[in-house]
Amino acid sequence: MRRVWVGAAAMLGSLLLSAGATADGPVARPPAGAVQGVQVGEVTAFKGIPYAAPPTGENRWRAPRPVEPWDGLRDAFDFGPACIQPTPRVRHLYSNDLGATSEDCLTLNIWSPTGARAAPVFVWIHGGALTGGSSREPMYDGRRLAERGVIVVSINYRLGALGYLAHPALSAESDRGVSGNYGLQDQIAALRWVRDNIVAFGGDADNVTIAGESAGALSVMYLMASPDARGLFHKAVAQSAYMISMPELRRPAHGMPAAEAAGQAVAAALGAADLAALRSLDAQALTDGAAGAGFGPSGVVDGVYLTDQLPAVFERGEQAPAPILAGFNSGEIRSLRVLAPPKPADAAEYERLIRERYNDLADEFLRLYPASDLDASSLAAARDALYGWTTERLARSQMALGQPAWVYLWDHGYPAADDAGLHAFHASELPYVFGTPDRTPPLWPRVPDTAAELGLSRTMLDYWSTFARDGRPASPRGPEWPAFREGRAYMRFAETPRPEAGLMPGMFILHERAVCRRRVSGDMAWNWNVGTASPVLPGPNLACDRPDAR
Repeated sequence: MRRVWVGAAAMLGSLLLSAGATADGPVARPPAGAVQGVQVGEVTAFKGIPYAAPPTGENRWRAPRPVEPWDGLRDAFDFGPACIQPTPRVRHLYSNDLGATSEDCLTLNIWSPTGARAAPVFVWIHGGALTGGSSREPMYDGRRLAERGVIVVSINYRLGALGYLAHPALSAESDRGVSGNYGLQDQIAALRWVRDNIVAFGGDADNVTIAGESAGALSVMYLMASPDARGLFHKAVAQSAYMISMPELRRPAHGMPAAEAAGQAVAAALGAADLAALRSLDAQALTDGAAGAGFGPSGVVDGVYLTDQLPAVFERGEQAPAPILAGFNSGEIRSLRVLAPPKPADAAEYERLIRERYNDLADEFLRLYPASDLDASSLAAARDALYGWTTERLARSQMALGQPAWVYLWDHGYPAADDAGLHAFHASELPYVFGTPDRTPPLWPRVPDTAAELGLSRTMLDYWSTFARDGRPASPRGPEWPAFREGRAYMRFAETPRPEAGLMPGMFILHERAVCRRRVSGDMAWNWNVGTASPVLPGPNLACDRPDAR
């Protein structure tokens, strides 16, 4: 019955979108309120639409509240302000002009194809370590994907301390008895807005794909694991996801203090004696001060929004039963060298440290990451422990639920990136996925304007848009993408897409066993403390090391 209603409503939404067009742009009339967008070719962009009320004043660190429907016609011509984030100290590869920032930042943007009716919906969650970034970044422009019949939605969500701070006083005032995870709650609120309003833009609320890169992909995994997000999406794309350990709300675990205790430490560092004092602080000063005090935003295991560590949730099959497209980049750490373990003085010292830390797993670690090239091994070990292991973990977990999994390895280079030692660096696939190679940040290695690069981008646009539509990536310009189950097959994107089999033999099993042993110990995190930075791993464990161990 819902499908019938959605189809009829989508037709009505499409008519409203077309018939409402004026000299200034088309109009859509969702339940939230009428909005007027900007026509660009065969796509209409609606920008800066509020999906929740401003989380300011007394509503700072509260669950997002529904936005009141507005009367009249609201201009949706410009992006809303980015969420408050730490003041940049240095410019780097990913630096971009964010424009204005504000606590009043819970907005989303929509790119809708002309005449869309029950079109698939692709919801993009930006990256930035849960600390920075914005949906307004030019590289995330959704026009090219929308030209392939997909409605693209990009969202802002609270960041840093404003988005992820936990504190006993905040938990006490919450009707669910928890705190933290406000950025995750924002993402869930945005998905609810999409469910209730996207039909007026020609979208199908029963065909929603969540997608993100880096911290956006981490957010995708949080949403897959969160009971509150269940039913709000139907497929998932995770680009360079990292399934790291999370703090727990009220008890120290996995080498981390309780999230509430960490929040108390931040409040003390800011000189805030109570919750009222915290809420009275200037948002920018608070964010900068918390970052300076060492606060690192993260999802929190609170028993409500996130019920357990991600590997445990996915092992038990409690995550959303959704098809997944997941992958990582061969040069992830080339632009993130801060995540690489320190290099010892020589090969002998490297081997000594690995044998000391990896116990009986040391021989396999040294086989995969040999002492013969310390720089390459350092980069590869960090890449695999964070991004490679997570990619395969996601694929295996969804397959165990009977869902298809599609895996890729981005191994594409071009002259400006390769000359800078940044072959296939972290996030370098994004301008190809969005068709925006001319809209990268100022310090980004320039993508050449050649037929080959544009052709690769068009092929990736095909794959991503067909996955959003059907749950299976396909392109008339590229080879058939094999499902991961077929010999652990994947698509390697180098000069051109090429199907291959046997993704990095030995990589997953090594890191799965290492992570499992850390989890069992209960006092070790699993994140970027790998290789020479690893704690001493516990010895063999039957649960972790059996031949069929996941």
